[in-house]
Amino acid sequence: MRKTLLAIAIGLSTTAVLAAGQHGGGHQDALSAEVGRTIAFEAGDMWFDPETLDIAPGETVAFEISNTGNIEHEFVIGDAAAQAEHREMMRQMPSSGGHDMSAGHHTGGHGNEMPAVTIAPGETATLVWTAPQDTRKVEFACNIPGHYESGMKGDIHIQG
Repeated sequence: MRKTLLAIAIGLSTTAVLAAGQHGGGHQDALSAEVGRTIAFEAGDMWFDPETLDIAPGETVAFEISNTGNIEHEFVIGDAAAQAEHREMMRQMPSSGGHDMSAGHHTGGHGNEMPAVTIAPGETATLVWTAPQDTRKVEFACNIPGHYESGMKGDIHIQG
């Protein structure tokens, strides 16, 4: 299954993404989701700005992530367990220069879909996500080997 998912992730190359939520966060058609607000993100080399967010349950947010660094980064939303599983998958990938998750979903642990984009240096990508109703905290992260450990992570607190 992982090889199939890896092949799909590598073969896709869209930079704008519309992604529905996870963990009961309204698996609605993202194209019909009404965006409540847009949050501008900056991805530098080994950091994100902002580092934490507060989002209401069920709120649909458009993340506009600009990579101002010199290397490729990803922006993935998921719970801690799914992020850890994704990091391990990334460590096992051949070091042939990265991957492409820019088409939207990565299936992480426990059958959850992890909305994600990959952002090349100097580029901007958009990810639309609906916060789940039944989860209080998720993470956003770059799971390219070494990036998370160097500080490319943050928390999304989901509270009304």
